[in-house]
Amino acid sequence: METDIVVIGGGSGGYAAALRAAELGKRVMIIERDKVGGTCLHRGCVPTKALLHVAETADSVREATSLGVLADLQGFDVPRMHAFREGIVAKKYKGLEGLLRARGVETVIAEGTVVAPGRVRAGDVEITASDIIVATGAQTRTLPGVEISGRVLSSEQALALDEIPGSVIVLGGGVIGVEFASLWRSLGAEVTIVEALDHLVPTEDDALRTQLARAFRKRGIQTRLGARFASVAQTDTGVTVALEGGDELHADYLLVAVGRAPVTAGLGLEDAGVQIDRGFIVTDADLRTTAPGIWAVGDVVAGPQLAHRGFQHGIQVAERIAGQHPVPVSDELVPRVVYTSPELASVGLTRAQAVERFGEDGIAVVDYNLAGNARTEIIGGSGTARVIRRVDGPVIGVHLAGPRVGELISEAQLVVGWDAHPEDIAPFIHAHPTQSEALGEAFLALAGKPLHVL
Repeated sequence: METDIVVIGGGSGGYAAALRAAELGKRVMIIERDKVGGTCLHRGCVPTKALLHVAETADSVREATSLGVLADLQGFDVPRMHAFREGIVAKKYKGLEGLLRARGVETVIAEGTVVAPGRVRAGDVEITASDIIVATGAQTRTLPGVEISGRVLSSEQALALDEIPGSVIVLGGGVIGVEFASLWRSLGAEVTIVEALDHLVPTEDDALRTQLARAFRKRGIQTRLGARFASVAQTDTGVTVALEGGDELHADYLLVAVGRAPVTAGLGLEDAGVQIDRGFIVTDADLRTTAPGIWAVGDVVAGPQLAHRGFQHGIQVAERIAGQHPVPVSDELVPRVVYTSPELASVGLTRAQAVERFGEDGIAVVDYNLAGNARTEIIGGSGTARVIRRVDGPVIGVHLAGPRVGELISEAQLVVGWDAHPEDIAPFIHAHPTQSEALGEAFLALAGKPLHVL
């Protein structure tokens, strides 16, 4: 069997590469062992956010009386919650399948392996292609001695849990851990996060970490920071987690959320000449591997493990194969959103990174308190907008905490990506009352003409 491009993996990076390559006139085949859409659509981003919307709705009902709306939260219909989640996923999946068919992309459900540059095996069939794109994504990482089974859950088992637990221990304070902690707390569970570092969401700016920690304390989410996991034991009714130092924690379930590992083993990559480093595929800035005609996109490439990063990778590789020259997007320009309550959103350098690169005297920072933003007050919340610039230079980082601030990060990405100076942005108008005014206020302050920032 012969085609122009074989994509191994039909997740965000893989299907984006396939769609764009087909649009550019290439014959494309996706080899996917499960379903196109990958982890993000079926077991990650989309279903998680569907349940987080359920959680947000529950919180809104609890607060309704204070707004003059007479409503009571009587409980949860778990099967209906899952039906909502599954319905969203099914609709998106059907749409994606139809889009691939319409573009003429052939999908083969099989395990894909690389035989050599230009040759791929899908089950018992060998396929030749001028280019191969590896887009196999990532899987749940665990710790030595921790087996995902019974009451010890990965995020995938947690999504499908047929009850709302009374209590949960979350092992790991990164994005997945804090999102599930926020979700379960809104549904009424007692939650404790165990994190080996001394703060949650370690890749985020300290302003966002502070906001999240404060909000979690107020919501009753317990944290054990700087605490190292030792072991877990489970019974038919619960788990006991032992920490180094002798402390023990008890709960109905343990969620293991210590990160995700790239899926690169068993694909034949090294034998084909592809260099692997700590499980990740080594690429150049254009996402070429060390083997001719083999490319890599998404979570198999070291960097932020985000679906939209993989999506962009896929588009750019397809264009390069077609002879175009898209500009590589730096990982620093990939926006990040954490869908907790409050939401966190960021792009560019954190304050610590900016100081390390340019020095304390080489940057200027403005923090705008969202308590002064009318729209934030109306929808019920608080937070902060931190904007960082180089002294007399462009904006190099934007960090937001507050309700639904993920919807603001695209503007911030354009500002940082285009090296815009606050003085350039300040004349542009943000509609009132909107949360985007918080960014406008911060830009005004950095331009030396603050209105609501002291």
